[in-house]
Amino acid sequence: MDTMITNALLVGPELAEDPFGAEPVIRWRDVRDEPPNVGAWPVKAEQERQRWDWTPLESVGPLRFGMKPQEVAAVLSEQPAARHGRYPFGTSWEGSGQWILHEDLFDRVGVTAHYSCGHNRPPTLGAVTIHGRSGPQVEFGGIRLIGMTVSAVDTALIQYIEERDLGLVVGCGGDLGVDGLNMYVRATRAGDTVVSEARFCKAEWEDHG
Repeated sequence: MDTMITNALLVGPELAEDPFGAEPVIRWRDVRDEPPNVGAWPVKAEQERQRWDWTPLESVGPLRFGMKPQEVAAVLSEQPAARHGRYPFGTSWEGSGQWILHEDLFDRVGVTAHYSCGHNRPPTLGAVTIHGRSGPQVEFGGIRLIGMTVSAVDTALIQYIEERDLGLVVGCGGDLGVDGLNMYVRATRAGDTVVSEARFCKAEWEDHG
């Protein structure tokens, strides 16, 4: 839970030369803009992090769910370092059209903005991931959620839930959260170990890892 192990991407000959630039992968996600390996995997010290408040299902820090992408960039005073999205699948419900924005990565602040979007529906902020290595600190019930040992955060969260007879939610990636709050504690790599980060979502957001 608190360490990293290796895995591998195995592909056929038609993808071997450029697996992330070939069909159909290139239409799933704009992986061409993935950030490079940062080498030393630095983790920001606790005293260097901003402190953000969180109102469940409504906002985290200065970001309110429902914001447009340009409003997100403006309130963070930063332009996205990378943008991820895809082209429509061409199905009857989605149709064909222009590239659909899914995520904006903000390196300086240390967050990723996730957008709700679809056919004839412009993107609006639906979830925010605060990066474990560099993002602001957010607390829940006195538990620091960001940049901590993942097992310690999970243990504290479970204890908090049990003491108050609340419900425990497990996300698609095994991430833990409190029932009804649509927040998940996640893990992100820091060299050969991992540190905690968290995703905060609006009520209608279905998190898929």
